[in-house]
Amino acid sequence: MKAEATVRSHPGGAMLTAADYLAITPSAARQQWLSISGRSQPSGGRRQVDFVPVETLTCLAASLVVDHRRYGGSTSHKAEEPVPRLAQLFKRPNSSVLAKMANLDGSRSNGARHEVEVAARLLTDESELADIYRLVFQAARDVGITAAALPDFLYLENDQGPVTFLGQDEITPSEIAGVVRHGLANTLDELTEKMRTATIRVGQHRFARGVLRNHEHQCVFCGLAVAFEGRRTPRLLLASHIKPWRDCDSRERLDIANGLTACPTHDVAFDTGLITITPDLRIQVRPDLEHAAATNPGVGAAFGRPPLAEHLRLPAGALPPQPSYLEWHRTRIYGGDSR
Repeated sequence: MKAEATVRSHPGGAMLTAADYLAITPSAARQQWLSISGRSQPSGGRRQVDFVPVETLTCLAASLVVDHRRYGGSTSHKAEEPVPRLAQLFKRPNSSVLAKMANLDGSRSNGARHEVEVAARLLTDESELADIYRLVFQAARDVGITAAALPDFLYLENDQGPVTFLGQDEITPSEIAGVVRHGLANTLDELTEKMRTATIRVGQHRFARGVLRNHEHQCVFCGLAVAFEGRRTPRLLLASHIKPWRDCDSRERLDIANGLTACPTHDVAFDTGLITITPDLRIQVRPDLEHAAATNPGVGAAFGRPPLAEHLRLPAGALPPQPSYLEWHRTRIYGGDSR
């Protein structure tokens, strides 16, 4: 059954299947956007209309940017973009958009299984997710929905590549699998395992995105910040954990105060304990590396001062690293008291 026919015959969406989302056609997507554009705001306690596939797919894409778990019923009005813009376009409250995100990641017990299937499939296939995102957004543009009403929040409309999941180089498939299966005696069913894997990858992406934003996309050790034609190039910067992901609990893995933005050279140096950070945020260099930087121009080009700063380069208003994470790094990775 094609999505176009399903939406016409079953406005309530009760008979939708995963195929209606994954095999959506441009004509079906345009029809759905037109139905959204023709809505009026529900009033007087009237029940909202059910989500159509383009809304659900857009909410799934937005979950890469916004963590719905940060907001409850009394705080949904504080949700960051693109949630308010989507709510306005869909003629729904913020809480409905956030609830749909919860349905998609399986955190609501009454969510539809086919939506979890769609999320698990797309969040583990960056190319397919990008293709469907572009199809949905092009259909919106075709019917007159502008970027002001529906911003390209994944920056993919003019980019033919896959979705970029940030921070994935910091975690290995075996580490993810270990967390997914931790504490479970029985083998998970395929969908649950796939969704849990996707949730970990998305969480790592949001963490890395938050760390980069917190440091205004510049290396906290040397200040490197690269942009071409006004677009940042995140692959020239890494957002990594201070206390490594594999050693963290679930809260620590998502805490941006446990993250640093660094260029590849200084990221590796920090991860391997060649440099560390003191309680007063001074950048400490191992004596042998400091000597090499003073005597070898090549080493000095990376670890001399400059380019290496004396203290961590944090933008005004940035959330500083949590002292407990810094202490963990100094004692467990750098290997001793660096005060």
